[in-house]
Amino acid sequence: MSLGEHDPRYRRNVGMVVFNAEGRVWLGRRGGVAPPLNWQFPQGGVDAGEDLRSAALRELQEETGITSVTLLDQTPAWITYDFPPEIVGRGRGYIGQAQAWFAFRFAGEDAEIDLGVHTHPEFDAWRWASLDEALETIVAFKRAAYEQVVDAFRPWAAPLPA
Repeated sequence: MSLGEHDPRYRRNVGMVVFNAEGRVWLGRRGGVAPPLNWQFPQGGVDAGEDLRSAALRELQEETGITSVTLLDQTPAWITYDFPPEIVGRGRGYIGQAQAWFAFRFAGEDAEIDLGVHTHPEFDAWRWASLDEALETIVAFKRAAYEQVVDAFRPWAAPLPA
């Protein structure tokens, strides 16, 4: 699905919500970020010429080691958030991020998850959590974006039938 053009002041980005069979979601703890608002969904940039779904699968593998997923859903529009003033200078000239979000069902075993698969790990711990827990553990400047993501993907939070 193409989301169309986005505001060029925002960096194109993808976010991934990974649901397990129990309807719980994967959260990673950002390394070097003080608690308690340091848990989030995987996310990452889109390379030049890369389609959004490919970027989502690449970033998911780079940040978590996860490759055993099936696509469930995608947000129909860009979801944006602004960087706080102290981060704007580190945002490579962007004022925030425009994100395409993907929901995936994890089809592997927890042993597949490897936070050290990439040279510069994003996360230093992970856990399965309720979808609403993501709203309680995300940094304040991303909260409104996460509310939209949670609302969009809530139908996937139910456990799979036995």
